[in-house]
Amino acid sequence: MMATWRRNLANPRFTRLTNGFSKKVENLAHAVSLHYMHYSFARPHSSLGKRTTLAMAAGVADYPWTTNDIAGLLD
Repeated sequence: MMATWRRNLANPRFTRLTNGFSKKVENLAHAVSLHYMHYSFARPHSSLGKRTTLAMAAGVADYPWTTNDIAGLLD
């Protein structure tokens, strides 16, 4: 997971070079949370099988989540 974290440091929320920079720590925390939510629940991992996510392997989810499923949690 650390390799993914390092690879995503190019995300504009972590740099001040763009308008996407998070000026509030709270906004940065939300962006990081959404990233890990997608990484664990929506993104299939090839080492686990073509359609298996980390959450499915851990027994937390029954299916790969969509972005609509994740956005539905925001209410």
